[in-house]
Amino acid sequence: MNMPVAKTDVSASIPAAPATKANAKVLSLPVRQPALGPRVAAALSRLATAIVPPLVMIVLLLVLWQILCSRPGATLPPPTKIWSDARDLIVGPFFVNGPQDIGLGWRVLVSLQRVAIGYGFAALIGVALGTLIGQSVWAMRGLDPIFQVLRTISPLAWLPISLAAFRDSQPSAIFVIFITSVWPIIINTAVGIRNIPQDYRNVAAVLRLNPYEFFWKIMIPSAAPYIFTGLRIGIGLAWLAIVAAEMLTGGVGIGFFIWDAWNSSRLPDIFIALAYIGIVGFVLDRLVAGIAAVVTRGTSAS
Repeated sequence: MNMPVAKTDVSASIPAAPATKANAKVLSLPVRQPALGPRVAAALSRLATAIVPPLVMIVLLLVLWQILCSRPGATLPPPTKIWSDARDLIVGPFFVNGPQDIGLGWRVLVSLQRVAIGYGFAALIGVALGTLIGQSVWAMRGLDPIFQVLRTISPLAWLPISLAAFRDSQPSAIFVIFITSVWPIIINTAVGIRNIPQDYRNVAAVLRLNPYEFFWKIMIPSAAPYIFTGLRIGIGLAWLAIVAAEMLTGGVGIGFFIWDAWNSSRLPDIFIALAYIGIVGFVLDRLVAGIAAVVTRGTSAS
């Protein structure tokens, strides 16, 4: 005999899930920013790596110099005597006590003005002639041997020619700077133009670029690392040339100051002037290298 089975409601025995609120808040985890301390420490570490080794070597050289030049019979002054005798040139480089009695800072600025003019002409003419030689086979064959001969002539050998031509020391010194610094700019520019990849030239032909567009969009960007290499060499030669030229032409530049100090037996003043020349030359080189890094996006030689 079949017994009736009682039906139970299963859904009633399962507990209902709690209802979620429609406007529940979403929690956002804070993004942790990189700590400032490690970045500052890394920057200080890089700065120390760049500065500490040269400072240590300079101190060691000064100590060695002091020991060697403090002995009896030494012909050169030690650093302590240079500091005591030429302290005013170090501490106050921009004093003016007369037409020729001025600080080394003003003398360096006068020399830099001459370098800026001569080097500016060298950069413009050097890039233009280098582009012509790099683009034209006939120009390369005709001018390159002449340039190779002229660039070996000493800067001071040009000074009598410039004095005879200009009859004035100021343009003569500028010409010596120009004729000394123009050759590496010409040669490096020509090499850069000749090394433009043929694919770039093919693209320019497909796009039908005119000569002006080809010069600014293809030639200059491609040859920029070579051009700035020549410009860096040229600025160093220009700074060397102005010191040599001013020794003979006179004036108030740093070169004439060295020659006048030698004639007056002021050896400490000469050492201070040499330090100024070296520091300014280093700054000029770093300045051109920095511009090259920006223009060429780091592809030029540093």
